[in-house]
Amino acid sequence: QVKLVESGGGSVQAGGSLRLSCTASGYTYSSGVFGWFRQGPGKEREAVAAFFDGGTNTYYAESVKGRFTISQDNAKNTLYLQMNSLKSEDTAMYYCAADPVGTDWDHFWTHGYWGQGTQVDVSS
Repeated sequence: QVKLVESGGGSVQAGGSLRLSCTASGYTYSSGVFGWFRQGPGKEREAVAAFFDGGTNTYYAESVKGRFTISQDNAKNTLYLQMNSLKSEDTAMYYCAADPVGTDWDHFWTHGYWGQGTQVDVSS
């Protein structure tokens, strides 16, 4: 059973930084599709940053390119999202998710496992 637990959210002023962490059990960040997603107030859930092919290929949403960095520590089985130059529009619930056998978004959205989320609030 895959379990993902996020931490690191909080309140920060615009321009600040936060680092989110996601520790996995029942799964290792070495296969499939895994990454970070968010859902802001009144918005649909969207992909923020993700690894494909077990970490070989990386995806970033256009809105976070150059500001956010996804990384993994295999020894700790933990996924990170370093968020710099935060903006008010980054305010959202952030989720960690993984699809151990997926290779594309279609499979991921229908078969992925999700954490419970961690709230990020950015004040301007």
